[in-house]
Amino acid sequence: MSYVDEVLELVKKKNASEPEFLQAVTEVLNSLRPVVEANEELYRKNAILERITEPDRQLMFRVPWVDDKGQVQVNRGFRVQFNNAIGPYKGGLRLHPSVNLGIIKFLGFEQIFKNSLTSLPIGGGKGGSDFDPKGKSDREIMAFCQSFMTELCKYIGADVDVPAGDIGTGAREIGFMFGQYKRIRGMFEGVLTGKGLTYGGSLARTEATGYGLLYLTEELMKCHGESMQGKTVVISGAGNVAIYATQKAQQMGAKVVTCSDSTGWIYDPEGIDVELLKEVKEVKRARLTEYAAARKSAEYHEVSAAERSGAGVWQIKCDIALPCATQNELLLDDAKQLVANGCKCVCEGANMPTTIEATEYLQNNGVWFVGGKAANAGGVATSALEMSQNSERLSWSFEEVDAKLKNIMVNIYHNIDDAAKRYGMEGNYVAGANIAGFEKVVNAMLAQGVC
Repeated sequence: MSYVDEVLELVKKKNASEPEFLQAVTEVLNSLRPVVEANEELYRKNAILERITEPDRQLMFRVPWVDDKGQVQVNRGFRVQFNNAIGPYKGGLRLHPSVNLGIIKFLGFEQIFKNSLTSLPIGGGKGGSDFDPKGKSDREIMAFCQSFMTELCKYIGADVDVPAGDIGTGAREIGFMFGQYKRIRGMFEGVLTGKGLTYGGSLARTEATGYGLLYLTEELMKCHGESMQGKTVVISGAGNVAIYATQKAQQMGAKVVTCSDSTGWIYDPEGIDVELLKEVKEVKRARLTEYAAARKSAEYHEVSAAERSGAGVWQIKCDIALPCATQNELLLDDAKQLVANGCKCVCEGANMPTTIEATEYLQNNGVWFVGGKAANAGGVATSALEMSQNSERLSWSFEEVDAKLKNIMVNIYHNIDDAAKRYGMEGNYVAGANIAGFEKVVNAMLAQGVC
C-alpha cells in the first residue's frame, strides 16, 4: 500500500464521523500523490502526512449567554489550530447552526494550503460556534460574543493565532469580540482581523474575497485568450463574497445575473443591481424577496427548507460560474447542467462548494476549474495585510491594499499553474493549488524538526 493510501486509511479510521474533513483530506492527498511518490522515503520517515492531517490542537468549549428574555442559552465554541509551520494560525470564526468539530477541521485543514499560497507568513486554523446570529438583537449578539471571547482569549494572540470573520461573523461581531479581548487581556493588539477602520481595520478587507476571486478569474481567462468583457456570470450566495464578486465582475465588463440566499434565488437578466443588493443584505439584513419586489426585471424563485437554496442558479446559461455560498452546494447534476449550457470556467468563492464528483466532471469536460483554496484566498491575504499594518501601526490606502491584493491573486494563479505543469498535470488547478501550498509548508516542517 502506498504512503498516501496508508494515511488516508488512518485518517478515515480516526475521524469516521467527520465527512467534510474526510472529503477535504481525500481530495488533497490524492492530488499530492506525484509529490509524495517523489519524496516517499523522506516524508514517511518524518511522518509528514500524519502530522499535516492531525491538528496541533482542537479546542471545544461551552459558551453560556443570556437572551433578551432573561433565559440562559448554551452554545458550543470551537477553535482548531491546525498548523503553524510558516506563521501564526490564521482563519475565520464561523457562526452558524451547522458548525461542528468536523466542519471546523475541514476548514482549518484547507486554510493551511490557502494561507501558504498567499506567500504571506500565516499558518492554518479555523473556529466558530453553532450559535445562529439571525434574528438575534444586538444585545444578544454582544452577550454571546463576549462569552465566546472570554474562553477563546486564552488561546490566541497577535503572534500566536489571529482569528477573523466568516459566515455569521461580520464587523459587528468582530467589534464585540475585540472589545472583550482588550478588556480581559488589557492589550490593544492585532489579535483579530476584519476590525473596524477606527480601531485597526484595513481598507479593502470587506471587498477582498470577492475582488480577489475576480482578479484570479480574470487572469485565468486572460491566459486562455479570453477576457471578462461581455461574459455572463452566475453567482450563488448573497453575502459578503457574492456581493463584492458581483461588483468587481461588473466593473470588469461582465454581467452577473444571479444570486441566492437560504430561502431562494434571483435571476435578473438585466444584471444584478449591486447597490440594491447591498441595501437589502447589508443594511436591512433582509431576504432576497425585497430585491425582487424593488426590481421589475428580477425573477424570484423560492425554495423549501428541504431543497438546496442556490441550486437553481446553475440552470442559467452562463460563461462563468462562481459558487460563493457554502460547502457542497454544487453537485454532479449541477456540473452537468453547466457543461451542457457551455460554461467555460468555474472558480470557487466559498470553501469547498463543489463536490469531488462535480469537480471531476467539470475537469473531464474541459471546464477551467479553480478551487477555493486558491480562488478565495483574497480574504485571508488581506487579513494578513491588516496584520502587517497593525504591526507597523500604519494604515494603507484602499488603492495600495487593492494593488497588493491583485498582485497576490495573479501570482497565486501562476504558481498553481506552474506547479501543475511541473508534475505533468497541466490545467489541473486543484492539484496545482494543493502542490504549491503543500511544498512550502512541508519544507518549513522539515527544517523545524519533529514538532
